[in-house]
Amino acid sequence: AGREAPPACGGGGREPTAFFHFKQKEDYQGRSWLAAPKDRRTGPPSEGSFLPKRWLHTWSGHAKGVNAIRFMPKTGHLLLSAGLDGKVKIWDVTTNQKCLCTYMGHSKGVRDISFSNDGRRFVSAGYDKVVRHWDTETGKCLRTIDNGKMHFCATLHPEHQNVVMTGCQDRKIYQFNLDSGDMIQEYNYHLGAVNSVTFIENGTQFVSTSDDKTIRIWEYGIPVQIKYIADPTMHSAPAVASNAENNVLLFQSLDNQVLSYSSRDGRFKQLKKKTFKGHNTAGYACQVNFSPDGKYVMSGDSQGRCLFWEWQRPHKPARVIAAHEEVVCIGCEWNPVETSKVATCGWDGLIKYWD
Repeated sequence: AGREAPPACGGGGREPTAFFHFKQKEDYQGRSWLAAPKDRRTGPPSEGSFLPKRWLHTWSGHAKGVNAIRFMPKTGHLLLSAGLDGKVKIWDVTTNQKCLCTYMGHSKGVRDISFSNDGRRFVSAGYDKVVRHWDTETGKCLRTIDNGKMHFCATLHPEHQNVVMTGCQDRKIYQFNLDSGDMIQEYNYHLGAVNSVTFIENGTQFVSTSDDKTIRIWEYGIPVQIKYIADPTMHSAPAVASNAENNVLLFQSLDNQVLSYSSRDGRFKQLKKKTFKGHNTAGYACQVNFSPDGKYVMSGDSQGRCLFWEWQRPHKPARVIAAHEEVVCIGCEWNPVETSKVATCGWDGLIKYWD
């Protein structure tokens, strides 16, 4: 009694701020800068996805490498980027291709970013052992999670958007309530640092990967694993992606393979014929991804390339783009609306856009 609650956004070594790179935060009709252009459709078109052929644009503004990129959900008209300079930036994709806002809340590089379903909020996890929850539009930091742990990933629950799951260096997965900042649950079976947390089955279960070279499946909210996959031939899989239907997962295995697992009807099993090779990860957590229609698989690699495979023909890459010169291409994302367009990011500090 009598003790004041700590401020929602204290901790982490620096006071979080945001810098807007423009004057008008609303257009002449009073619409927010965050809103998609009026004629912008949502969701992928019926004609499906196409492989990009040419370079369109380069965004530069991060002082160090770019670790992750995420398109605005449903509309893809904005792109969020996490920099090793400790900054998160949001870029205009469709009109003037400028940086719109810089969010400064980490004293070290940013490891992971994750949008809410509507893109109005996002979380960032940094190497400064802090996770921050941001209002995308106002730039306000709504909550800081600073439990002294190194968080390697931060994932918002698909249904309960006030819940974030973080995978940590201390081999645990933590579940936090972003409204209160409280830790609700910890999941503790991994024997190495946890690199990814991915929800399946409409958020009732999640899959985690770790430096211990296992894949573990959990019931959300219950700290007991329901399945774990471990095999002497398995390697660590630091990056995981799901298809649009959320029933197939891709795992970036560190033996230069992308593995596929199906999670249909409550059964989680490897699709052995859907293994994608031809790239070289060399120990980097290169992002792996599906096209919006699931027709293509893509991955960055340690030589700066972005590789594309057809889902039906996994044996060799269908296209290879030399995306980033002599540095790792760590991130790649497909635009959810303009389905021939892809963004890549690398440790050269650049984000490139391809069509």
